[in-house]
Amino acid sequence: MRRSDDRILTTHVGSLPRNPALRDLLIRQDRGEAVDAAALEREIDAAVAAAVAKQLAAGVDVGNDGEQSRPGFVTYVNQRMRGFGGESRRPISRDLAEFPDYGEMLAARRRSAARINNAPQAVAEVAYGDLAEAARECDRFVRHADAQPAKFAERFVTAASPGIIATVHLNAFYDSHERYVLALAREMRKEYELVHARGLLLQLDCPDLAMERVRLFQDEPLDRFVTIIETHVEAINRAVAKIPPERIRLHVCWGNYDGPHTHDVALEAILPALYRARDGALSLELANPRHAHEVKVLKRHPLPDGMLLLPGVIDSTTNFVEHPEVVADRICQAVEAVGDRSRVIASVDCGFGTFAGSEMVADSVVWAKLKALREGADLATRRLWGRA
Repeated sequence: MRRSDDRILTTHVGSLPRNPALRDLLIRQDRGEAVDAAALEREIDAAVAAAVAKQLAAGVDVGNDGEQSRPGFVTYVNQRMRGFGGESRRPISRDLAEFPDYGEMLAARRRSAARINNAPQAVAEVAYGDLAEAARECDRFVRHADAQPAKFAERFVTAASPGIIATVHLNAFYDSHERYVLALAREMRKEYELVHARGLLLQLDCPDLAMERVRLFQDEPLDRFVTIIETHVEAINRAVAKIPPERIRLHVCWGNYDGPHTHDVALEAILPALYRARDGALSLELANPRHAHEVKVLKRHPLPDGMLLLPGVIDSTTNFVEHPEVVADRICQAVEAVGDRSRVIASVDCGFGTFAGSEMVADSVVWAKLKALREGADLATRRLWGRA
């Protein structure tokens, strides 16, 4: 994994806005409606080409395909794996229950989106038998990235972690949550190893390691929640056992929505468990106003040797375009906490299009934010390397 050896590199968390035509097709397909497969493939191909070109134009160093072919960052798996059916009934998060008027606003915004809280559940043994779609996704991205005159410093592909799949696609088959998570790890290993075999960095999306404290496990005591996420981390480690840690980045967040977040678990409570994962980089929300102060936790609990930090220095839930000086300040705070400028790659808090149709940031604003990320990283580089 590339380090920020001579300048601060930039990246993002993976999902980028989809154009209206593609968004409509993905939402219809996700809801079980018949769509023209050839038309969908044409839209995906064009959208990936555009996403790659726009990232490079914005100055993103470590980029991806924007998850353009997926209805959701996690719900894509039920289209690739067997064993899912029916409908999950996810519990409402504690802050939405505490602030019901906000909950109604959020529900109204998501009414026309791909499924979020009612994804299919596990109704039989989960099995990942056909990797054709995962292979097409990787190959499509590589083809479009290779076609660009400018090049990414590195390229990554996202994949849902066993734990987030289990907490979004609820269990109606296995005799325990633990057995379900480990079964998912056994099967998702195939997708993870495919990404690695294509020469791409693997990003595991693991919001369950923080967000589920206020969702599925909100009634559990904190120590029990920590035990649960330790199980989720163990599932990750089993699934990536054949992939070098330095080819894996881990994304953790408290839920990508602009809500109160008043019951979020503290980073300090979960960080030791996060450090047990076999990964070479940790992506954390640190622009989020509920968690920005927790950059200081990394001083008290230093990153394991060799691990990189991908601090979120751009908020993914508001249409404010951060001033480059603000971005540079946040980057420098992260470098101070880590103690090594080469181990920090500036990033975004979360994705900009985690579910088709639920975007909170306007398309044009996303690219302005990513440009501000680049400008802020350049300012931080001048400060940190003493350049005029």
